[in-house]
Amino acid sequence: MEVRAAKSRDLKECLALDHSYTTDHVWQMETREENGVLTVCFRLARLPREMRVEYPCRGEALLAGWRRCDDFLVAVDDGRICGYAALTVQPEHGIVRVGDLVVDRAARRRGVGTALLWAAIQWGRDRDLARLVVEVQTKNYPAICFCQSRGLAFCGFNDHYWPSQDIALFFGQSL
Repeated sequence: MEVRAAKSRDLKECLALDHSYTTDHVWQMETREENGVLTVCFRLARLPREMRVEYPCRGEALLAGWRRCDDFLVAVDDGRICGYAALTVQPEHGIVRVGDLVVDRAARRRGVGTALLWAAIQWGRDRDLARLVVEVQTKNYPAICFCQSRGLAFCGFNDHYWPSQDIALFFGQSL
């Protein structure tokens, strides 16, 4: 498998990947305000049954996001794109943000996501950035586990982040 910078002809193949995932857990957010103290916590909740979730962006919205990113990496196996990562620099904070890290359903659990993550880390280091941050839906428990198992730590959230109004979780690590 090879990870390389995407070419414009790769975008159509990236759109065709199966972006959906299945999950049987979610992170639920709870907020409380008491005596002038605001408490926000996330609790792991088991779902009554496994559910299939569509990716929060599709079609033209994905393409528009890819056009705004600073680099777009693809993972290629046997001449076929099996995953991608969209990278955006926040220079004022020294951050490379991974807005999309997608692996086609048929290629999952074969090291593609890890290879894309390590390529993104190296990309950030090559540009002397200080931190990598990956954004994940609270519903995407497989991606949360992926981030945590690769040493990324929870570092924040944004309520109503995606067009679906889902909460984004952020996992990061120093470069």
